[in-house]
Amino acid sequence: MSKGLRTVIWDVHCHFPRNWEDPDNNDHTEAIDRRADRLRAAGVVRASVLSGGSREFGPNHDEALAYLRRHEDLMVPVAHLLVDDTPRGEVTRLHGLGYRGLKIIGSRLPYDDYRYFHMYAEAEDLRMPVLFHCGVIGGGVDYAITHPRRDPATAEAFRRWREFRSRVPRDVSALRMRPFHLDTIANNFPDLPIIGAHMGGTGNYDEAASVARWRHNVVFDLSGGDTIERHAYERGLIGKEIGVEKLVWGSDCGDDEIGDHVDSLRDIMAKLELTEEEADRIWYRNAAEMFGEAEPQFAAMPAK
Repeated sequence: MSKGLRTVIWDVHCHFPRNWEDPDNNDHTEAIDRRADRLRAAGVVRASVLSGGSREFGPNHDEALAYLRRHEDLMVPVAHLLVDDTPRGEVTRLHGLGYRGLKIIGSRLPYDDYRYFHMYAEAEDLRMPVLFHCGVIGGGVDYAITHPRRDPATAEAFRRWREFRSRVPRDVSALRMRPFHLDTIANNFPDLPIIGAHMGGTGNYDEAASVARWRHNVVFDLSGGDTIERHAYERGLIGKEIGVEKLVWGSDCGDDEIGDHVDSLRDIMAKLELTEEEADRIWYRNAAEMFGEAEPQFAAMPAK
């Protein structure tokens, strides 16, 4: 693969831009336009923008669509779903509004609890891919990289996180958001396109590889920052433990970091000597097939 090759990208994990610390103080028009500029500059041609659900995630489902339509050639509406408060028929309603997929995180029960099955059934019928957060939820400072004692910027980030954390739910657990839960869901809903975030989450890579190995409708995204990118390379996860057809890319970061993470994965792909076709699978094609914008490819049997 040529390192200088222009990359065409589908970002499956792009949050609606919002002010985490002051969710009532947002200029959504300016923020969505700035996000669109950064995505396009990085080579992103389609971005699944995770929207609505609660004020911490930006405008509500109905309001968010008006902003996403400013860039409808780029932005694919994906509804953030509060599964514990979602009634029957809500997924169908969201689809009718224009949402193409769903994002789930922070459930009070394991993802594969039967009480959530009505949502998965609706999504399967409507062919709406579901992105599941997997593993530990980030918490302001990545201690695998730095520590508040080491530099002032990290100390300030820690202080701001302490002020912010009182506004987010505390009853969350990585044990309810595991790759093996996606196995149960995939078995019960074999036509539901499923994306597990963050390569399954740090500590869950073997689970993710096991599910990706045997469940046709499950892929995992490479979002999650420098640590997960490093693990994906050092532990042979890309193209070895998890085939290139079972991986997609997501930014899951702020505007100014999108291009950096594209460059990071491009460097990793060059080191792994992926072919252009293999790289395109991860960057774009796998996601395009899941969202119905490309026909799935199957090898033909040789003529007798």
